[in-house]
Amino acid sequence: MIGALNTVVDAVEAQLAADPSVAVDAEALARQSGTTEYHLRRMFSSLAGMPLSEYIRRRRMALAAAELVSRDDDLLDIAVRYGYGSTEAFGRAFRAVHGVSPGNVRREGGPLRTQPRITFHLTVRGASPMDTRIVELPAVRLVGHAARVPLIYEGVNPHIAEHVASIPVEETKRLRSLNDTEPSGILAVCDDLEPGAAEGTELTYLHGVATTGRPEGLDSLEVPAGTWAVFRTEGPYPAALQEAWAATATEWFPSQPWRLRPGPEIVAMLDFDAAAQTATSELWLPVEPA
Repeated sequence: MIGALNTVVDAVEAQLAADPSVAVDAEALARQSGTTEYHLRRMFSSLAGMPLSEYIRRRRMALAAAELVSRDDDLLDIAVRYGYGSTEAFGRAFRAVHGVSPGNVRREGGPLRTQPRITFHLTVRGASPMDTRIVELPAVRLVGHAARVPLIYEGVNPHIAEHVASIPVEETKRLRSLNDTEPSGILAVCDDLEPGAAEGTELTYLHGVATTGRPEGLDSLEVPAGTWAVFRTEGPYPAALQEAWAATATEWFPSQPWRLRPGPEIVAMLDFDAAAQTATSELWLPVEPA
């Protein structure tokens, strides 16, 4: 997987050098690497801290900024060369990355926010084994209270926090009583999110449980049968869970014969000690043989 990601970065650089207006074909690169575009984009986002599309946008604008400073080409010519039909559209994209207009950079040389080329490395640790199991889960119904929230890559998502806080404690207890199948416990479910989606893209967040029943008055999500990798964590919350989530990308997937497949991501809260701020939880990720 690490090799596949570095191949993608090489292809991005080659395409930008040859013709920066042409998009990189991530699907073709994934096929050549023996994986899927879904898994490739998800692993890139997890390890790079940004979607592949955002990395390409930043690299494209970094090269465009270098041309603005070093060449006297007309601004429209540069805009067209980088895939924009007008100086206005180019200016908006440029300002979104650098925080200043192309005109300011041409006159003053900056300031610029340059995106360096990414290189992926595999670090073999192995000192802390991951508590993992592979589960063949039949079709399951997730029920609870859902909301559409924007994707936020770093830090606490305040929209999710607000949604969960709006659900009465008594309602969460009622939901827990409906749980009669795996995944166990109160669930935090993220669904309807494309791999490599840009920050701000909406996803469906469900606060609920898994059940075989059909309770009325609740939002529901039907999840088809499939294979899941389940990572159990214990310790400070949410730090232990976040560390496990990061380790799936940096350590587990690169060394296992599994890859991510489309489907919801589920965090099951099995036990929570509010006083100590510790928890036992499970991270459920949909997988398929690599």
